[in-house]
This record gives sequence, C-alpha cells and structure tokens, in this order.
Amino acid sequence: MDYSKLTLIEIKDGILSGKFTSEEVTKHFISVCEAKKDLNAMIEIFDDAIKQAKAVDEKIKNKEKVGKLAGVPIAIKDNILYKGKHAGCASKFMQDFIAPYNATVVEKLLAEDAVILGRTNMDEFAMGGSTEKSFYGACHNAHAFDRVAGGSSGGSAVAVAAGMVPCALGTDTGGSIRQPSSYNGTVGIKPTYGTVSRFGIVAFASSLDQCSPITKTVDDLEYVLRIIAAKDEHDGTTITNFMVRSPKQKYTLGICKEMLAKFKTMPGYKPFTDALEKLKSTFDFVEVSIPHIANSLATYYIISPAEVASNLARFDGVKYTKRFGSAKDLESVYVESRSEGFGKEVKRRIMLGNFVLSSGYFDAYYNKAKKVQKLIKKEFKAAFEKCDALILPTTTGEAFKIGEKMNDPVSMYLEDLFTVPANISGMPALVVPYATGENNLPLGMQFMADECGEGNLFDIAKIFNNTMEVK
Repeated sequence: MDYSKLTLIEIKDGILSGKFTSEEVTKHFISVCEAKKDLNAMIEIFDDAIKQAKAVDEKIKNKEKVGKLAGVPIAIKDNILYKGKHAGCASKFMQDFIAPYNATVVEKLLAEDAVILGRTNMDEFAMGGSTEKSFYGACHNAHAFDRVAGGSSGGSAVAVAAGMVPCALGTDTGGSIRQPSSYNGTVGIKPTYGTVSRFGIVAFASSLDQCSPITKTVDDLEYVLRIIAAKDEHDGTTITNFMVRSPKQKYTLGICKEMLAKFKTMPGYKPFTDALEKLKSTFDFVEVSIPHIANSLATYYIISPAEVASNLARFDGVKYTKRFGSAKDLESVYVESRSEGFGKEVKRRIMLGNFVLSSGYFDAYYNKAKKVQKLIKKEFKAAFEKCDALILPTTTGEAFKIGEKMNDPVSMYLEDLFTVPANISGMPALVVPYATGENNLPLGMQFMADECGEGNLFDIAKIFNNTMEVK
C-alpha cells in the first residue's frame, strides 16, 4: 500500500483501527526516503524509528491508551533538539553536536506517540531562502530537480511534497515555512508569535521565529498545530489565547493595494488575479491600505541580523561548537573557529547585524527599524477592522533555478517580500497551493489574520480550496 498518498489523519485512523501498523507505515516512508535521497531533503533517518513504531503497535495490541498521533512518522528540521540525536543546524560548526534534551515540540510529539523519523535539510542556522546554504549541500525541489526547495525549511517542505513523511516540522523567521511550501505545493503556517514554544529550537532571530508543521492538507496542519501549541514555562513568550475561531457565513478578504501594486510586474501576478476573480462569489472583498508594508523587508533585514549577531556571539569554538584551526591564543580560537565554522550567508548577517548595532548607527538603523515595526503592526490592526483576513501572494513566482541567485543576496532577500510582514507584525499567515506558474511549478496563496486568528485562517483556507477545487 502506498501510504504516501494518505493524509496524516488517514494514517493515524488506519493505525488505530488496525487496518495497518505503525511499523509497516514507518518502513514504507523510510523506503521512500531512500528512493528519493537525491533530493537531499533528509539529512538523517533515525536508527530507532522502527523501534518507536513497534512500541506504538504494542500499545495498540495491548489495548493501552494511545496518543493522538498514534505511530505517524514525522520529521523535524535540523535545528530542533531531540535528545541523543544530532542537531546540527546544517552547519559545519555544529556537525558533531548531540542534543542534550528534547525541544518542547518534540516532547509534545512523543507524548502523543508520534514516530520521529529523522531530521530535514535547511539553510545553515535557518538563514536563507533556498536551502542551498547547507553544509550538507542544496536541497532540490520536489517537482523539478534543477529548482530550489525554498528556505530555510526547504528540506521539511520537500520531504512532505515528495511523500517521504506526511508531516514535518519547520521554523519560520521571515517566510521559511511559507515560501518553501509555496514552491513545493504543501500547506504551511507561521502561527501568531508565541503560539508554539521555541524551547529546544536553535533559532537566532528571537523576536521573529516560530515553529510549525508542514503538511499536505489544512486539516492535517490544524491537527498537528493544536498538539504542539501551548503555554510553556520554559519559553516566556508563549501565549494561552491562540487559534481563535469566529465562524461566518461569508468572510471578507482584504486586498492590500500597496502589495498588489508591487506584484503587478512579477511572474505570479496573473495566476493570483485569476484566483481573485474566481473567488468573487465566495468571499466579499475590500481594498485596504497598509502604507508601510513595503518597509517590512528593510525592517526585517535590520532587526533579524541584529538579533543574529547578538545570539551567535557565543558560537566561538570554546564551548559546544566545533573548534577549528591550530590557535595559539584565545583570540585565535575565536577568529579561526568562526571563520571556518560559519558559512558565507551567516557571516554576512553577522556583519550586517554588528553594523546596525554599532555606536553611531544604533539609533539610525536598529531603533528606527523597531519604530517602523510598531507602525506596521498598528496599520495591520487597522486593516483587520475592515476584513477578516488579508489575501496575499506568497512568492514573486515559481521556484527559481538552483544557483541562480547564490551570488545576488539582494535578489534572494526580495523573495521574502510577501512573507516577512507576518513575522514583523507577529500575526499568523497560512499558505495553501492553488495554481501553477508558466513552468507548471506550484504557487501558494497566502492568508493573513489578526493575532490568534488561526482558526479563521483554517476555515478560510478550506473554503478557498473548495472554490478553487484544490485536492
């Protein structure tokens, strides 16, 4: 049986009903991972995955209480800690690092009897938009081998799209779940800031990051997100009031005139406007203005590198990171280890972050960016007084070719144009596949709601799928 064609909920129900076993399912997905290893989506298959599956089957056989994930295989991004396993952030610096404890999200998965299958490829330290900047090599798009997977959670999106797992966890700092979901035709969400604990997740843009699942369907996504979301004493930013649902007969979607104007010259514009035309009888539409939304990208690339530079300062070759070179003194240890341990993109962001935090530039850049961030959030709040959610493109177009933007960081950063506003504002944004571009590669539609409005986003996405006849 091809379990790759089943949804996560179907697999869970099948295991619980005795239609098939977790061991059979897990072995199937491991075989798919092996067959498609040239995509470079999975860094490692954990050697105890089948043992985990057998333990769940034994619980079912003995009629013991079984968790909500009942032996379903799930992969985790390489920056999520799983005790006793490697968690290298796809970095040369951390290639030998073994997790000393479980991330809260891993604890929640294990508590519900998930099988943690392995770890997925990513851009080094989650810095990138293509999963080309990995110590383990580039990850390839699930639909076109010469195209990028998107990033930084490209491995997670490809693993789901290619049928290697029914669900994979990723992290989203500026679009790192939604952009690869759009490129690979999967469903992904950046939840409201604080919905999911980041304890045990190696993330360096602290005020922007969120962890979340990538799946094939909206139902699967909601199911897993509700399992991993919770207040956590280990993470003071976590919240209790999340995923609010306020059902309506007909939802009103806002179209941001500033974003639409920017999108007109981009490859994905026609499929997007065609979709809007098709949705006119299903949703009410209203034009909204978010004047400073265009400044989101610049704001992001000041705040994020600043936090990266600060948080990566402890990676010095002395403590838990690998030491490089033959240093003769402490300064040499720092210089040689950081020079060899960090990749080009990470170094670029550290340098940028140190610049905007430096004396004489702190007020001109970082403080000003924080003020603009507050202004953007205020404008989003005003927009949501007129609509239930915003409808936005996710990317400028289809996945670009591997290597195409490697030497053009500004062009690479512009791929985050439509995704960073959700991170800057802390608001939830959901992506679902809806069309293909000129090269027959997937495109994702993005819906963004006010804080804690994930419940409405799930309902809107399901209505959207029915209207667009997305399977």
